[in-house]
Formats: sequence, structure tokens, C-alpha cells
Amino acid sequence: MIKTTGKVTGIIANLITVQINGPVAQNEICYINLEGVKLMAEVIKVVGDKAYVQVFESSRGLSVGCDVEFEQCMLEATLGPGILSRNYDGLQHNLETMEGVFLQRGEYTAPLDTKQKFRFTPIAKLDDTVQAADWLGEVPEGWLMHKIMVPFTFEGSYTVKWLAAAGDYTIEEKIAVLTDDNGKEYPVSMVQKWPVKKAITAYKEKPRPNRVMETGVRVIDTFNPIAEGGTGFIPGPFGCGKTVLQHAISKQADAEIIIMAACGERANEVVEIFTEFPRLVDPRTGRKLMERTTIICNTSNMPVAAREASVYTAMTIAEYYRAMGFKVLLLADSTSRWAQALREMSNRLEELPGADAFPMDLSAIISNFYARAGFVYLNNGKTGSVTFIGTVSPAGGNLKEPVTESTKKAARCFYALVQNRADSKRYPAVDPIESYSKYLEYPEIIAYLDERIVPGWVNKVKEAKNIILRGKEAYEQINILGDDGVPMDYHVRYWKSELIDFVLLQQDAFDKTDCSTPLNRQQYMLDKLLGICHYNPLFDNFEQCATFYKDIINVCRQMNYSEFESPDFKNHETTLENLIKN
Repeated sequence: MIKTTGKVTGIIANLITVQINGPVAQNEICYINLEGVKLMAEVIKVVGDKAYVQVFESSRGLSVGCDVEFEQCMLEATLGPGILSRNYDGLQHNLETMEGVFLQRGEYTAPLDTKQKFRFTPIAKLDDTVQAADWLGEVPEGWLMHKIMVPFTFEGSYTVKWLAAAGDYTIEEKIAVLTDDNGKEYPVSMVQKWPVKKAITAYKEKPRPNRVMETGVRVIDTFNPIAEGGTGFIPGPFGCGKTVLQHAISKQADAEIIIMAACGERANEVVEIFTEFPRLVDPRTGRKLMERTTIICNTSNMPVAAREASVYTAMTIAEYYRAMGFKVLLLADSTSRWAQALREMSNRLEELPGADAFPMDLSAIISNFYARAGFVYLNNGKTGSVTFIGTVSPAGGNLKEPVTESTKKAARCFYALVQNRADSKRYPAVDPIESYSKYLEYPEIIAYLDERIVPGWVNKVKEAKNIILRGKEAYEQINILGDDGVPMDYHVRYWKSELIDFVLLQQDAFDKTDCSTPLNRQQYMLDKLLGICHYNPLFDNFEQCATFYKDIINVCRQMNYSEFESPDFKNHETTLENLIKN
């Protein structure tokens, strides 16, 4: 087919107006020719014979009259073996194969190695009837088995006419031939493409989440668990520990694939990800965590269009691995930068602004993106999931700003990082009162927790939350009236809440034992703490009360740093029992 072409007629930063001479589609990709350098852009609006495109590069040097050629395809992710352990930008250009330190304009590197050979093993058989996302074979990708699937673009049913024998092949070599009902043949290789802004829905069923994803972080697993295939977000001001919390989750969570999307973070934070992740050791396998991780990054000084695309590219890769039956964890840092990119383009298009000049449909855009996460049943009955946790960086820590408010409507879990907890070194600085998990209301999740941990677990969690809340109320009264101005009961309630806070909610991400707590240990410690809270000793004065609970807190924290049920752990437990008896 003849490609549509056009000429640049207007330039506003990276928003380019193009006079077109044929049909173009929303989200179609085009290339702007700047003195022999082709700059990639995406159509974001079409009005009559004018197309408004956002260029993914700096627009410096562009002028009216530059030639534009439309590619008749949308922004696509290249999917196939070799994605894991890679570092990409938002357009899936391989950062490791670029020339020099910085990406040059018009430098588009291949996302996958077309020369590397993979050991292919067939799964399907001749004359099998297959459809989109069905597994044809598998190749090893690190220690995981990467499934080679019927391309997601295929509609209807097909018959396997030919299948390659076990052997070594490149990703572009033909490994299968499928035929449709009319006998037309379709060759299939190990690589396929998919538009990043369109969800992959080639699966049997997408039910409500029915089990939790264990992260090893107590304030999440115990107080506000996130479901496997669920959504959550972490808002908080600068310096409250969002990045450290994300690293802890990525390292300890019960997930097989980790996708990190740095969509507009400062360059030094992105460099920290690049340098830290390859050194992290996977505690479950003893291998490098990077072997099952892919990083998509766009720094804050890169064009806004590429920053916007990064989260969609990351989600598409996550959906791809979900279709293989993997548990995928997608972490985006920070979706505030993504929303700011949306705001900039909306303003340049002169659209009617919403709150704080963000697009009027910001809530819908965020909800549509978060809805792509989920737990699914594949066509073969196996399961896969994408669990999505984003971070939001509200200016000044204002949790009432539009991005946070819009995300709260979409995400099921809310982990609010607050400045006062970070200032007092209470990490993770997740506010136990403001934060919540709506999954604790799901009957499926309640039943799973009763079976996985202990019957009545959610009621115990609610009791602990109530102790924290009553302790906060008591502290406010003590702060106003003074230590001697309130009854002793207020001090007891306050110190009981401090006991749960210091022992259960606070966690040392840099200690080899305390960095990750399995659910059975979380259950044991919560029962221990609730038992102490049910004990109501009599005190002569508030100093005696404070000393008693401080001693208990110190012993319990030593238990946190000891291997579960080890001699040290049991010795500290004996000390704790003697403290209470005396």
C-alpha cells in the first residue's frame, strides 16, 4: 500500500502540525525527516487534513516544510525471547547497544538480538487447533522457560500444519506454519509485535483476584495486602522512601518476572537503578535478580512523549509474560511524571483544562491503564497475573492533588508515605491510618487468608488497626493536656499502639533477616503482640508505663533481627515472657 505523506506546517515544542495528503489513524507512527535524520512521532489528533503528532525527540532544528511519512502502524512493542535482563527506553530501544553515553536523535536500536540462537522445544503437535496466545513451543530465557505463542493479532482458530523440530533457531526463523479455515498458510517465528496502548486480551477469563501476593513487607502483607493481579500505589513526598520500598518489594515479592518502569525520574535515581539491580541477589533462587527483570527508563530531561510511552511499553511487556503463565510484578516510578507529560500535551493541544491544568479525562486515562493489570485464566487452563504498583510524587506531599485523587479511584491499595514518619525514621514510612487495602473486603481474599494463614485473620488485622487508631487519639490528647493531664489509660493505649508500630509496621530493609518476613512469622508476631495488648497491668505513674512498654519493644525488635525459631529468637522470647510476668 502507498504510504500517506505530509509536510510540517506548525511547531509548538514537541507538538507538530502536519498537512496530510491521505488517510491517517489515531496513534499511528510517522517519521519526520530532518536533514536526513528521521525522528519518530505519534499521531494524537486528526482534524480534517491536519494531523497533530507528538515527536519522541527534541524538536530543535525542525522547520515548516519538513517531509513526514506515515507508517500505517501504531507504536508497537517487539515481543520475543531476550527481553529479560535488558534496559530499554520508553520506545523499547536497547540502551546497551546505543553509541556513546547519550541517545542521539534518530538513533533507534533494535530491542532484541536477531543473531542469537535459542534452543526451541515444541509443545504443540501437528494438526492441533490453536488460537491467539496458545503455546507452540518454549525456549530457555535464563532459568525461565519463555513460551513461543500464536501471535496475538491472529483471530479465530488455526491448524498447526508444520512445526520445527527441537533445535537452535534465531528469533526471526520460521518455527511453525498455521493454516486457517480457508487453507491459507501463515508462517510464525519467535517474535511478534503488539501496539502498546492496546491491552493484550488473548486469554480465556479475567476473574476477580482470589489470592494475595506476598511481598515480605509487613506493613503491606499484614495490614494492607495486595492481591495477585491487583493494583496499588505509593504516594509520598521526596525523601520518604518510595524507591527503597519499591526495591524491597521487587526483591522479596512472590513474583517470577519484575518489570521496572522509570517514567520520568531524575537521572541520578535512574542510574541508581541501573547500578543497584544487577548487584541484587534473588533470595529465592540465589541468582542475580536482573536475570528476571526488565527496566524501561525515561529520565525527566527526556522528551515528554517518550516519557508517556514508557508506562505503556512496560505494561505490554508485562501482559506478554502473563500470557506465558507467569506472575509478573510491574513497578512504575513515578506516574506523576507520566501525568505531567499528559498535561503538557493537553495544554499544547489547547484542550479544556481540568484541576491544576491536568486533562479533564485524567481519571479515565489512569483507570484504563490500571485496568490492564489482573489475574487471568489462559486458554489452556493455566493462570498468569500482572500486579501493578505505581508511585506518585505529589508536589509538597499534597495527597489531595489530582494525580493522587484520580489514582485512588483506580487502585485498590493505597500506601501513603508521610513526611512525619520519615522524619522520625519510622520506615517504611507508610501511614497505618491513611493507608488501606480494599481487597480485605473481597470474600475471595478473606477466604484465601483464612486458609493460607489462620481462620479469622482479617479480624485480627482489624483489631491491630483499631489499636493503632486509638493510640493516635490518645497521643493527641496527651500532646494537648500533658502527661499528667490525662488518665493512665491514655498512656497504656498510646504505648500499645507504639508496640505494634515499632515491632510490626517498622522494618529494616538492609538487615538480612528483617528485610523480608514470611507470612507464618507475621502471623506469629501479630498473635504475640495482640496477646501483650490484651494484658492490662496496673502502673503507679506514666514513667513506669513507658519503661515497661519500651523494654518490651526492645526485646521484640531483637526478635525481628533473629532467625525465626532460632536459639536467639527463643531466648529473646523467654526474656519477653519474664518481663511480662514481673
